Amino acid sequence: MEQIVKKTKLYLFDMDGTLYLGDRLYDFTKELLSEIRRTGGKYLFMTNNSSKSVADYVKKLEKLGICATREDFITSSQATAYYLKKHHPGKKLYVCGTHSLIEELESEGFETTTNIDETECVVMGFDTELTFQKLWDVSKILLTKKDIPYIATNPDLVCPTEFGSVPDCGSVCIGIKNATGREPVVIGKPSPLMPELARAKWGYTKEQTAVIGDRIYTDVKSGLNAGVTGILVLSGESTLQTLAESPDKPHLVLDDAGQLIPYLKKF
Repeated sequence: MEQIVKKTKLYLFDMDGTLYLGDRLYDFTKELLSEIRRTGGKYLFMTNNSSKSVADYVKKLEKLGICATREDFITSSQATAYYLKKHHPGKKLYVCGTHSLIEELESEGFETTTNIDETECVVMGFDTELTFQKLWDVSKILLTKKDIPYIATNPDLVCPTEFGSVPDCGSVCIGIKNATGREPVVIGKPSPLMPELARAKWGYTKEQTAVIGDRIYTDVKSGLNAGVTGILVLSGESTLQTLAESPDKPHLVLDDAGQLIPYLKKF
């Protein structure tokens, strides 16, 4: 572990299940972030959760006692906007997502609509405001407009809460596939896009970068796909059984991210 900590300068942290759970900040989080900055390192909050905008996340972390700015985040919403600008610029979006996701995409210059006839691209997010009408609309669009682009912000099957889990974007996409036969282009982790965008923006090498998260199939695999260090923490969704059954193996496994602190203190 010491060698990994010594070479790592950019820490890309998953949030829920890694630094906090629901509305409860883990006891080690503040000290961990402070130690990274003390050693001259940088951390970013990298989340697949597209139900909140960056502004929402800044407010959430403030409530948990963590000072953060927009520049401290790399989100699946931002990565989705980047992908849409590159591959589907100017298309009118039907967004099956929260008002926060819609506002985030509109702030990047996209026009959104609830009119099926006007829709030129479908974006599926983690929609905590989901209605059956949205599922109906998305199904109708994908079945009647066979070649329309269909994008999902993230593949997560569940979102952790204090009481267990709730269905996330990936689970809804499975339901849509059962109804329409269509599968989306998935933007968030495990795609390497977010780690690559973070490295490019801040100028770090692959060797200097680590992704830390509680899910192998999104967080760790994103790091592995991007060619950076993948660190699994067992403070959220994954268990030792999950690890044993996964074909993707992290470079490092920790009970929680707080176990990095003693090694950071050496530098």
